[in-house]
Amino acid sequence: MKEGAPMKSQLQKQLESRIEQLVNKSGDDEKINRKKDLMSRRNAEIVKVQASAAVKDRQEEDGQTILLYQVHLKYLIKQKDKMYMEEEVENRKASFFRERIYSDREVLIDLNVPDNQPLNLEAEANANEARLSYYYDRLKAVQYAETWWNSYNPKYRKFTNDCTNFISQCLHEGGGPMRGYPNRGQGWWMQNNNYSYSWALAHGLMQYLSTSKSGLRAKQVGSPLELKLGDIICLDFQGDGRFDHNTIVTAKDAYGMPLVNAHTYNSRNRYWAYEDSSAYTPNIQYKFFTIVDG
Repeated sequence: MKEGAPMKSQLQKQLESRIEQLVNKSGDDEKINRKKDLMSRRNAEIVKVQASAAVKDRQEEDGQTILLYQVHLKYLIKQKDKMYMEEEVENRKASFFRERIYSDREVLIDLNVPDNQPLNLEAEANANEARLSYYYDRLKAVQYAETWWNSYNPKYRKFTNDCTNFISQCLHEGGGPMRGYPNRGQGWWMQNNNYSYSWALAHGLMQYLSTSKSGLRAKQVGSPLELKLGDIICLDFQGDGRFDHNTIVTAKDAYGMPLVNAHTYNSRNRYWAYEDSSAYTPNIQYKFFTIVDG
């Protein structure tokens, strides 16, 4: 939908203000300040920022105009002698009254999707299924993550909370074999518009990678420095034991630390620790998995 010129002008001013804060280290936006602090601790610098906005919906409420829009941010980052581009997409909501903006905020997505997923879901499956042979092509997995980080492959079902579905797609395109159909509490699969808990739910995939002895398998390691391209990081933002986000390693920074791609909060070449995320809390916990060839 098209918004009027005054509204478009107001949104542009908002974007220009945020770019100014990011590049010139000014302002009091908490998320921006956390990103700048993270950059400083990584001995990295944001050299340039580009931002573009696309209006997704327009609503009229009690004399107000509400615009739902997406901002695509591109950060040119310098770290030691390395330059790379980080990208992210924010979903935002702006409110206008008489074509003047009076609020603009990021729309947060609840990553804590409730489910009744059983614990130790792999115990029965491992006892009854033979080991499936496969080779994990890390390059193909990364290429897929790069191609689809900000869009959705019609070959697969799409979810509102799409982070784990996206990671499962990357693993499958890299050669990870599905198994367990049609039992949703066993294995790792998507078939006939249905899926296992481990395919689409963040905690389910973490459980699967922790316990699988056949089909797609992984080894938990103690440090992000041990991860290779195509490996997986699981995040528990609240630190409550229920993991709610997954990412895939697609590059390394100048110090060999992982940069990741992800969905839901669509990101590319994002620093693995997510300290600049709106979902971040000081209680965040991580699990690092390297994929094992079958």
